[in-house]
Amino acid sequence: MNKTIVSASILSADFADFGGAIAQIDASGAGWIHLDVMDGSFVPNLTFGPKLVGDLRHRTKSIFDVHLMVVKPGRFIKEFAEAGSDAITFHYEAEPDARKYLTQIRDLGLKAGISIAPATSYSVLKDVMPYIDIALIMTVNPGYGGQSLIPECLEKAEKLAKMREEAGLNFRISVDGGINDKTAENAKKAGADVLVMGSAFFKSEDKAGLIRRLQG
Repeated sequence: MNKTIVSASILSADFADFGGAIAQIDASGAGWIHLDVMDGSFVPNLTFGPKLVGDLRHRTKSIFDVHLMVVKPGRFIKEFAEAGSDAITFHYEAEPDARKYLTQIRDLGLKAGISIAPATSYSVLKDVMPYIDIALIMTVNPGYGGQSLIPECLEKAEKLAKMREEAGLNFRISVDGGINDKTAENAKKAGADVLVMGSAFFKSEDKAGLIRRLQG
């Protein structure tokens, strides 16, 4: 497995200046940009759709890590792929027939991911592990940025990392929610190799230094 990846979440950016947020992420050296797509139904919040992904695609070569927090995510996979996504993750809770859509995402040439909310056991991923590139463990309840990490969720990362090793697979384990300097180290120890970071990234006065520390 390669070095730890920090996927900077624009959910915590100034929505009036996404272009500026992209420039800050690129300057930091993060390399991945996390885009939370929320529909107001699967989660209570509303964010943005494929058009924003397409508009931002022309501004950066960073990996677009798109996280669909929507009902019936299969409806949107092709649209987000065509808009310029590099990875698409959807929720197991929204689409238990995951294999079909994971295969579709991969067939489009993208990294395929599946996410689980804090109340969902990591064990539901066992049967789909061979079809995923990213397993995203929510370490807060999905819907809003700025929440505190739920420590018990890191136990799921640890158990999933063990299950990954036993299966001889190499998908990445991502954690999303409440990640900062302190919690990031605990997440890495638990087996996470992608850290989704929103509020802590955009509040940092030395974003490049933060990324260097976390990628080490």
